[in-house]
Amino acid sequence: MNNRQLFLQHLAQTTDFPLMIEVEKAEGIYLFGPKGEKYIDLISGIGVSNVGHRHPRVLNAIQEQLDKYLHLMVYGEFVQSPQSMLAKALCDTLPEKLDNVYLVNSGSEAIEGALKLAKRYTGRPNLISCVNAYHGSSHGSLSVGGNEIFKQAYRPLLPGVSHIHYGEISDLDSINSHTAAVLIETVQGEAGIRVASRDYFQALRKRCDETGTLLILDEVQCGFGRTGKFWAFEHFGIVPDILVCAKGMGGGMPIGAFIANKEVMGVFKNNPILGHITTFGGHPVSSAASLATIQILQEEKLIEQVEEKAELFKTLLVHPAIVGIRNKGLLMAVEFKSFDVLKPIIDRATELGVITDWFLFCDDAMRIAPPLTISKAEIHEACDVILRAITEFTP
Repeated sequence: MNNRQLFLQHLAQTTDFPLMIEVEKAEGIYLFGPKGEKYIDLISGIGVSNVGHRHPRVLNAIQEQLDKYLHLMVYGEFVQSPQSMLAKALCDTLPEKLDNVYLVNSGSEAIEGALKLAKRYTGRPNLISCVNAYHGSSHGSLSVGGNEIFKQAYRPLLPGVSHIHYGEISDLDSINSHTAAVLIETVQGEAGIRVASRDYFQALRKRCDETGTLLILDEVQCGFGRTGKFWAFEHFGIVPDILVCAKGMGGGMPIGAFIANKEVMGVFKNNPILGHITTFGGHPVSSAASLATIQILQEEKLIEQVEEKAELFKTLLVHPAIVGIRNKGLLMAVEFKSFDVLKPIIDRATELGVITDWFLFCDDAMRIAPPLTISKAEIHEACDVILRAITEFTP
């Protein structure tokens, strides 16, 4: 059996229509197939490859760590340099208030840890998240997700969860003295790149302070330079109580984290001890790759280039079929009239060598979130292909 047959026969599927793109190698912004196919990856493996595929400095960091050790002990017991150095580097990017890092394996796992931490610290039962929010697919993270279509088949889920509308200041009255935490994406991703106002985030921070509620910001998709600042919350003049990150932080390796201050995080140490446990969280190879990713973003000035590159996309992607473009940095949604218009355009662009996608809760918009390393010439090349695909399938 060939790889495609093995894939279909033995690998668990999540739809009846997988993309079936076979990849033999990846480099920079490109994926390569076994028969010479070449694709521009405009979605970064869904927000992961912020520094491109197989960045040389990430590969070097991985190799150096491979020569030392792999897994040694469950998280938090042995002193491991990659973990300690990564935690320090993360804290150096953050306000002083956020000085304690818990390393995990993924965004969904980081959300789980953050929810437990908020409940444990506050002693409160209730959680609030947003309509059309996406926070992961594990049981707890699904519970705080904001779209019933993905939840209904798995109920009962966590009790005490309610939802507000992202960006609606009037909804903030729902936050009260029984609310352990408000969990919110700083930029809503799967809703189709929705960006609330500075006034909204200021009001949200104020209401949480008034009620003693912890504010958890989910930056799994919008962190690590994606929006033009290292952290998306920097755009809005607030600081969360707990910050969640993953995806782009590993340079292609699996890793996530939730970050708080030492006092808040300290509740995991007692009553009971080992309040949160992970075997592979902060794996030394992933931690080494993540530290290299931070250094690349900072030293190669990739974040400073984000806004200019985003503006170039917006300048080039002009067509009567495009209804509008929403973005925060290089996290972009190109809106069309409907999914029926968009889907053949995405399919044709893929055939022509450019991979895009739509959003879970917004199927009339094209997802564009390329590696931050993409060059201006590569942006021109990608946009030419997208415009060609649009022209072929619209009047």
